[in-house]
Formats: sequence, structure tokens, C-alpha cells
Amino acid sequence: MTRHIRHAAAFCVLLLVALLVNTAWLQVLQGPSYGGNPANRRPTIARYQQPRGEILVGGRPVTGSRDTGEQLRYERTYTEGPLYAPVTGFASQLYGTTFLEHTEDGVLAGTDPLLAGFPLWQDLTRARPSGGNVVTTLDPAAQRTAFDGLGPRKGAVAAIEPTTGRILALVSTPSYDPSELSGNGPAVAAAWERLSRDPEQPMLNRAVRQTYPPGSTFKVVTAAAALDAGVVKDLDERTDSPDPYRLPGTTTRLLNEADRCENASLRHAFEWSCNTVFAKLGVDVGVDRMRAAAEGLGFNDEGLRIPFLVSPSTFDTHVDRAQLALSSIGQYNTRATPLQMAMVAAAVAGGGQVRAPYLVERTTRRSGGTVSTAGSRPVRQVMRPTTAARLRELMTGVVTDGTGRNAAIPGATVGGKTGTAQHGLGNSGIPYAWCISWARAEGDMEARVAVAVVVEDASARRGDISGGGTAAPIAKAVMETVLRSPTAG
Repeated sequence: MTRHIRHAAAFCVLLLVALLVNTAWLQVLQGPSYGGNPANRRPTIARYQQPRGEILVGGRPVTGSRDTGEQLRYERTYTEGPLYAPVTGFASQLYGTTFLEHTEDGVLAGTDPLLAGFPLWQDLTRARPSGGNVVTTLDPAAQRTAFDGLGPRKGAVAAIEPTTGRILALVSTPSYDPSELSGNGPAVAAAWERLSRDPEQPMLNRAVRQTYPPGSTFKVVTAAAALDAGVVKDLDERTDSPDPYRLPGTTTRLLNEADRCENASLRHAFEWSCNTVFAKLGVDVGVDRMRAAAEGLGFNDEGLRIPFLVSPSTFDTHVDRAQLALSSIGQYNTRATPLQMAMVAAAVAGGGQVRAPYLVERTTRRSGGTVSTAGSRPVRQVMRPTTAARLRELMTGVVTDGTGRNAAIPGATVGGKTGTAQHGLGNSGIPYAWCISWARAEGDMEARVAVAVVVEDASARRGDISGGGTAAPIAKAVMETVLRSPTAG
């Protein structure tokens, strides 16, 4: 009898060992394949079992979470969704995440290892920390002013604090409400279909993901290259610039919208945007020095993140002299995002230094404890301080005496450059209206804001589009708002 009991006990032990080996095989060796299987809904269910962390603007959350009581329990909600969509992006149970919702997903979803107080304990219990918060650099008043300024028109605004690189406003219109994409029902699929097919592309972030010919605003870069290279030494000295200017090696003649551009000084040419002067300056400077000036300011940079990726602005370096002439006035293959052109204005305002722009000030735990901060930002000296000082003088002249009068702010020093960029086959498209500018309040040592505005208004008459008339008033309103803001700087 005892022998039979021992055999039964040994058999039970053998079964137990086999069970343990099988469990280990499934959970340790086969676990990753089961966990990654699309049919396994457990990770998705766990992801939406707790509220998502918040994205904050001016200390106030612009996101939230709604308890649906369903298996995928919490859905994302947005306060003033269209206003902040170019910053927050969306967090959808069907279509994933974009922009800050994507780049900061680990913090917001509570999966970032930095949020774990006791990682080993949480590994054992499989508990997930509460989602953390993302504190942005945005000035809510400036964001609202830029959004209202664009109104129903298609366009974008980017505003930067030159001394730090903090992004104060990032607006793209037309926009959309990210809440429409949060859930997983038929209404979400219908909203995705409608937004994706909309010819106005409301989900396109024009401030950082759309590049435009910058037109005459690029003349700031050309002027910087000419001054740094010593091609121009005196702002008021006459240049050797025929009007019209025959593009080198061609029979094509370049004309001007402005008067008195023949052999005009750099000051007059800058204030009244003489194409012939800057096209010839670009040729005189040469492609290598033009490329160095443009790339120093951020063109051709494929790695710019704020923290989400910014589409690279481009300055074509494989050009002949005629193409270089057109590139130097912001045409041909020269393309820029509004954020890039705000960086150009900020570099001039900041003494020739470029600071990497950023959108996230810090991340925190739900309790408020800091997880990470933006820290010190890299700084590049991209033009001589004396060149930057001369450009500030030129840009101030545009606002006081030239095409940028609509950007002037009483009691503040404002510098700007307007532009009307041609595009389309044979330049047949409605031009893009540009204005880049910076502003320094009376009594301040440094400029507090640099702005770029682009407006593409297909409903306007071609003759009514101009940087000074269309884009400059928006830039002025944003700069005024920042100068009045108690949180500026």
C-alpha cells in the first residue's frame, strides 16, 4: 500500500513539474509573441483602464479623460480642441496618437519608467502608475490671438521667445476637434473619413509640417550672408543692381514691384523689397556662402524636433547661377515652415544666435512632482553680432518706413519683413502672404517675441494679397499680446 502511495505522490510531483514547465514556457518564452498578437486585447484594455495624464497650457489642462463605462474605459477629451490641435494632436482608440499625444505618450499613459516609484514592486504587481502631465511653453493669450487673427483663412502662425527658444504660439487653420477621433465607434470612423478627405486638410499642421516658398522674407537670410561675407559693407551705399535684372545665362528678366530699385542701397532694397538687388546679391555671395547662411539658421535640417518632428525647410545647393538668384529671393526650390521663419526672426533679434525651439517645459507626476525638464538649450552663433545689429536696423526700417507699417506697435521697437510668395505653374496660384517680425517693449533689453505668419487665402482676389496688408496685422496682434502678458519671459 505504501509503495502505491509513493508512486502516486511521485506521479503528482511529475505532473506539477510539467505544469510549472509549461507555464514557464508560455509566460517567459512564448509571452512576447502572445503579448504582441493582434488578437490579444489585454494590452489595449489595460491602456484605457485609467485616465490619461493632462497637457497643460498656462497652468490649465487643455485635455481630459471621460469614463465611458465600456471595456476600453477612458476616452480622451479636449478643451478648445481646434485651438490646440496643432500642439496636442489626437489620442484615438482607433487611429493611435499624434504630436504631443504621441511623443509624450509614455508620460501621459503612465508607462514611462521614470514615473515608477518602486519599479520592482510594480513589475510584481503589474500595476501601472497614474499618467503624468506635460507642461507646455505656450502663452494661451498669444495662441488665442493668433487663432482668431487667422479666422476662416488658411494659414499658420509660429511665435518664439528669442532668448530661450520657448514656443509661445503654434497655430494652424483650418483646424479640427481631436475629440471627434477619441473613441472607437462608427462615429469616429466617419469623422476620420470626413477629415481625411477634406480638401482643406484640417489635420495638417501647417506651422511645422507644411513648407512654403518664403518669398521676400528670405531676403533676411540673403542680407545676412551678404553682410557676413563683406559683399555689402554700407547699408546706404548704392549697389550694382540693374533693373530689370537678367538672370545669369538666360534671357529671363527679373522685375520689381517697387520703384527706384536700380542700383538701390541695401536699406532701400530691404525696406521696399527690391527683387533685383537681392537676386544679384545672392549670385555675388555665391552658393557656398548662401548655403552656409541658410543652413546655419536651420534650413536643410532633417532632425529638428520640438519634441515632434518638424518638416525640413530647404535651400537647394545644386543650382546654377540663375537658379541661385531666384533661390535668394525665396523662390525656385527654397521652402520654409512658419516655425523656421520664426527662427530666422528670432536669430536677428537675439544677436545672431539660434536657440533650438521647444514646446515642452517639463513633465510631472500626477501629484505635481517633476519628472523631467527642458534644461539648457543648445545655442549656435550663426551670424556676426554686428550683422545681426544691422539686420535689426533694416527690419526696424521696414516697419517704420517700408512695407511693414501694419506691424508697428506704439511704445515698442518692432522689426519685420513682409513677403508675397508666388507659386503654382507659371506663378498662377494665389500668392502666399508672409510676415516675419520681432518686438521689444520699451525698457526691455531683449526682444520678447519673434513671429512668423503665413496666409494662403484662395478666396481672396490676387491683387488683395500682400504680406504687409494680410499677414502683418496678425503678427502685430500676437506680438502685442505677448508684450502685455505677465508670463512673457
